[in-house]
Amino acid sequence: MTQQQKTVLITGANRGIGFAIAKTLIQQGGFQLLLAARHQKDAEEAVSLLGSGIALRLDLTDPLLLEQKALQIEHQYGPVDVLINNAAMLHSTDVPHTQAEDLIHSLSVNTVAPFVLCKVFGQLMKQRGYGRIVNLSSGWGSFSEGLEGPACYAISKAALNAVTVSCARELMPEVKVNAVCPGWVRTRMGGEAADLSPEQGAETPVWLATLADDGPTGAFFRNKTQIDW
Repeated sequence: MTQQQKTVLITGANRGIGFAIAKTLIQQGGFQLLLAARHQKDAEEAVSLLGSGIALRLDLTDPLLLEQKALQIEHQYGPVDVLINNAAMLHSTDVPHTQAEDLIHSLSVNTVAPFVLCKVFGQLMKQRGYGRIVNLSSGWGSFSEGLEGPACYAISKAALNAVTVSCARELMPEVKVNAVCPGWVRTRMGGEAADLSPEQGAETPVWLATLADDGPTGAFFRNKTQIDW
C-alpha cells in the first residue's frame, strides 16, 4: 500500500470483530473509517468509543436497496478502497427446526448483501486500479470441515465463500478478494467461552485488508494461513 490514506468501509463495526478491526486500523494509522451498523445510534456509539471514523446506517436485511445506498456512500464520502464484509446473523436451529424464512433471511444478510457490496464497490475499485475486499466467513461454511455449523449459517457462509471466489476472478488483478475464518471469538455470537479475543479475531482480516499488490486473492484464510474451502 502507498502512504496515501485509504478509506475503509466496515459492516457490523459497532461491536465484536468489526469493532476490533476498526480499532486496529486506527492504531495503524493512515485510514479513514466508515463504520456501518444497522442502527445509526450504534454506529455513532462506535465512533464515540473509538474517537475516530464516520458513522453510517446500513441495513443489510434489504439487499434490494443496498446497491443504491452503496453508491450514495461512494458519492458522499469518496472512493472506498477497502471493503470488510463483517456483519452477519446466526440462526442456530438444525434442519428439522429451520423455516424457509430463516434461510432466506440468513442468505440475505450473510451472502446477498456482501455480494451487492462486492459488486458495487469492487467495480469502482477495479476502475481506479486498487481495492481490497475481505469477507468474514467461517469454518462452519467450509466443505473441507464438513459444514458442521447450524444449517442456515453454514449454508450462507458456504455461499459467501463462492461469492469470494467468483468476485476475485472477475476483479483481479487490481482488487484482492479473500475470505477469512477468524476462529472462535468472544463476541455476542461466539459466546464468552470462546478461545479468542475480538482483537485476536481481527488480526487476519486486518492483514487481508492491507495486502501488498503481490498478495493472494480468491483464497480462504485462518491465522494468516490458507485453508481449504
